[in-house]
Amino acid sequence: MSVIIFLFVCSVLVAAGFLLAFIWSVKDGQYDDEFSSANRVLYDDKK
Repeated sequence: MSVIIFLFVCSVLVAAGFLLAFIWSVKDGQYDDEFSSANRVLYDDKK
């Protein structure tokens, strides 16, 4: 039973770490470019 509690606590800590990393990346401006990536596939590369 103690192993299940330990694994549960570890999984909650890992999930919280990923959530904090996501929030940090959003606040840092990682996802601010909304135009170019969506439209980049429509145009050919210039040689």
